[in-house]
Amino acid sequence: MTATARRNRGPLRDLLTLTALPLLAGPALVAAFAGGGTRRWFGGRSEGQRAEAQAAKDAAAAAFYELDTAQRDMRISIETITAVDDTPPARRAVADFEALGRRIDDVSNRYIQAIDAHDLDRDDLDASTASRARAELTAAKDELVRVKQELDRFGTGLGPLLGKAETQLARIAPAVERARQALLAATGALDAVRQTGLRADELAARLAALSPELTRLNEGAGRHGAPQTLERAERVAREAEAIRAEAQRLPEQAAEIDHRLVSLRTRAEALTTRAGQVDPVLSELRRRFAAACWQDLQRVPEQAAENVRQAGARLREAQAARDAQRWADATALLATARALLNTTDESVSAAGSRLQRLNAVQKDPQQEIDRTRFAIRDAQRLAMAGRSTPDPRHARPLDDSVARLDRAIAGLEGRHPDYWHFLTETEAVRQTVSRVVGQIRDERGGTA
Repeated sequence: MTATARRNRGPLRDLLTLTALPLLAGPALVAAFAGGGTRRWFGGRSEGQRAEAQAAKDAAAAAFYELDTAQRDMRISIETITAVDDTPPARRAVADFEALGRRIDDVSNRYIQAIDAHDLDRDDLDASTASRARAELTAAKDELVRVKQELDRFGTGLGPLLGKAETQLARIAPAVERARQALLAATGALDAVRQTGLRADELAARLAALSPELTRLNEGAGRHGAPQTLERAERVAREAEAIRAEAQRLPEQAAEIDHRLVSLRTRAEALTTRAGQVDPVLSELRRRFAAACWQDLQRVPEQAAENVRQAGARLREAQAARDAQRWADATALLATARALLNTTDESVSAAGSRLQRLNAVQKDPQQEIDRTRFAIRDAQRLAMAGRSTPDPRHARPLDDSVARLDRAIAGLEGRHPDYWHFLTETEAVRQTVSRVVGQIRDERGGTA
């Protein structure tokens, strides 16, 4: 029989002996005095030694039981640590516990050998044998107590590792439950949206993919490891919550796509009408202004028609995707159609805006000149505030802006002035001035 098996048997047998002795003492004594006892009594010294040996045996059994119980409890602590921790300190604790286990086996074997070597219930037990048994059993007990103390000190050192492990394990059950509840909520949301006639096939596939993960969660941290189980539970909860949220928003998304389809079709029709009005605008620009004022707009009608045609094709594809409930495709196609219509809107608007601005500057260029000069003078005053001479970094671009404005004004002279060049130049001058003003204010902490 192995030491561990004998150790497991020993405490129970000894405990039964300890429990039975008080109950049997009375009848035994009565029988002895009545002449019907089974043991011969040899005198007070032998019986005193027997009693001392039995007491030593009982003490050793108690020490053995305490050590065995402590070792079992410590094994649970070690298993708790190894379930969540694979760091060097944790591996070192496991190795130390295994070494302690070998030491415990050694002292347990010696205890069992001492128990087996002496039958304290023999009728012919003499005093010297009882004394030797008491000494060996006492020595075995002392060894058991010393190893138990070593085990206690080892357990005290495990405190930080065990606390960390227990904290992490305590997080697992709530995390797994949250994952289960999230999956249940996602399933309910998916069922509800399907009842409205929406298939939600993509969401259903994503939910089905989480099923193996739920199986692993149900198998527990003991099989898959606590850190992996915790990470899996948190990930499943996040993904299930995302599915639930998307499922709940699906009817709204379908309605939004339907609305955008109608809106963009209406806008495409309106742009088709507006694009047809660009040719008369271009005709007037050609008739009244120099070629430089309208050449970049020549292809606007053609480009507008092409963009509207492409937008219409994307809208038809988006409708097909919506009918097939391919929501991501429908959304992407609608975004493309919208971008095409935005480009068309900008180019068509640019033609009308160009004519309007050219008409205004042809009628009164002085308004544009005054607006630009005011911006330059305002920047010059700011550059000189608190200074006797301006900073060259500010003065130079402002002086260049004055010269650039003068050249733009001079370009208006002649039979066919390039009003568009004049407008772009004055706008560029104002942008330069604005940058200088921003630089000054930044350098002065925004107080200028």
